[in-house]
Amino acid sequence: MRLELFVALACVARAFAIWPRPRQLTKGSTALRLSPSFEIDLSGVKNPSKDLLAATTRSANHLRRDKLQALLVDRGASSAGRIKTAKLLVRLSLRIASSGMVKSISDEAVAPLHLRNEGYKLTVPEDGTSATLEANTTLGLFRGLTTFEQLWYELNGDVYTLEAPFDIVDSPAYLPHWRYQTDPRCNELGQGALIVLLKYQRINISRQLNTFHWHIVDSQSFPLQIPGFMELSEKAAYNSTAIYTPSDVTDIVTYAAERGIDVIAEIDTPGHTSAISKSHPEHITCPEATPWSTYANEPPAGQLRLASSATTNFTFELLSAAASLFRSTYFGTGGDEVNENCYDADEETQRELAAQGKTLLEAFNTFTRVTHQALRRVGKTPMVWEEMLLDYEMTLANDTLIMVWISANNVASVVKKGYQVIHASNEYFYLDCGAGGWLGQNPLGNSWCNPFKTWQKAYTFDPLAGLKPSEYHLVLGGQHLLWTEQASPSNLDSITWPRAATSAEVFWSGPRGDVGTALPRLHDIAYRFKQRGVNAIALQPEWCVLRPGACDVDE
Repeated sequence: MRLELFVALACVARAFAIWPRPRQLTKGSTALRLSPSFEIDLSGVKNPSKDLLAATTRSANHLRRDKLQALLVDRGASSAGRIKTAKLLVRLSLRIASSGMVKSISDEAVAPLHLRNEGYKLTVPEDGTSATLEANTTLGLFRGLTTFEQLWYELNGDVYTLEAPFDIVDSPAYLPHWRYQTDPRCNELGQGALIVLLKYQRINISRQLNTFHWHIVDSQSFPLQIPGFMELSEKAAYNSTAIYTPSDVTDIVTYAAERGIDVIAEIDTPGHTSAISKSHPEHITCPEATPWSTYANEPPAGQLRLASSATTNFTFELLSAAASLFRSTYFGTGGDEVNENCYDADEETQRELAAQGKTLLEAFNTFTRVTHQALRRVGKTPMVWEEMLLDYEMTLANDTLIMVWISANNVASVVKKGYQVIHASNEYFYLDCGAGGWLGQNPLGNSWCNPFKTWQKAYTFDPLAGLKPSEYHLVLGGQHLLWTEQASPSNLDSITWPRAATSAEVFWSGPRGDVGTALPRLHDIAYRFKQRGVNAIALQPEWCVLRPGACDVDE
């Protein structure tokens, strides 16, 4: 891994608000306007894909419609004279530098990690001659368009910058690179969830987030319609409308891929599977057993009967069919929070273990090996939670991706075993923490991961802390997580944005920022979000926003 120096002024000018910060940036102090006839020229891209054409159209629309004024006390009015006499930029020319076959954004976005190339070079002259955006892939061009959109503000009908010329060379610091936004348990969003998820992807792209980890089913409901297993959603969804059809999945996957996002689904096994008992009680131990806290980490209790060959075969076919609905190379099988009491109390499991001469963990290992073969059969690489490797010591293929969520300190143990890691620490990245407890009859309760995880907490995270340079390559990136027990379309925007944007910078640019210079830029993107209809939470009173540094703590 190489973490190149970020070339910029030590004191970041107020108008500079690119997020995430580029690897290399130089800028000037000349005013420049977008021409009313500004265009994005694709003549340098041979046979541009439909999704690249659509991306350029969206960028052009954002430039016309954002109308974000500079976050200054006078909102830029003191520069009106400079702006009115500034030269006009008529064109942004896009070019693919590679001589090889040009793939679509969609194809690039879902390719295996080591085959993705998101780098780009953006040049914006000060004299009104054409700006240029060059990359080796359409995905790189797409990332560059996102950066280009952030250079501009609006005043009295003019779209302008005061900092031309710009020279930007950019690519992710982590290769391979995952910058997740995850919204697990979307089964709990209820009606209208499809529209919400499509909006969610639209915002993900605007800050270089490239993955949507979709924990699509859980103990409470099974909303995913899977061909060959339709009885699961018919009997275990909340209701007949709270489902995701294969067509819905295709819409979400397609919409996301066209916007540079890989949708990675997860069906958690063997825990978090109580809902399956509604259609297949023979495969679930201790379904809805009470008291639930004895048999599960959250209600209702119920786990797959992993010692049963019939259940293992059922799960094999289920995962194979579910994974086939998604384009991604990767698919999650969970493995977290398995409760041994549930199996100890199940007579059939105990008979199976005795007959096979196995311990529970040995049977679990067999179950995992077989069910992961189901993913290999359809060309997927498994992704699991950290307990599978560190607590249960499952025999996992070397390319299995390990998500570390219990403690960031556990990353060192994962990489020492030679596995690739995805940061998902609840200490830094759980968006639902600090919202109060959701369990009843618990008047003094709070969320288990209390307190609220601020954007500052996430921004100070160092993905390489405690690791040796020889282990850095095993860090793939990281994710913000939102578990939706207390989330719905009514609060999804505010609980997520702009906090989740911090992981985009941490895992794109590397851990070299400080919260003082980051805050004005984060304000800028939050306000730009609002211009696009996203109800992002306020980080400070607007008086502070318009006066950078005025509300800092005195030392």
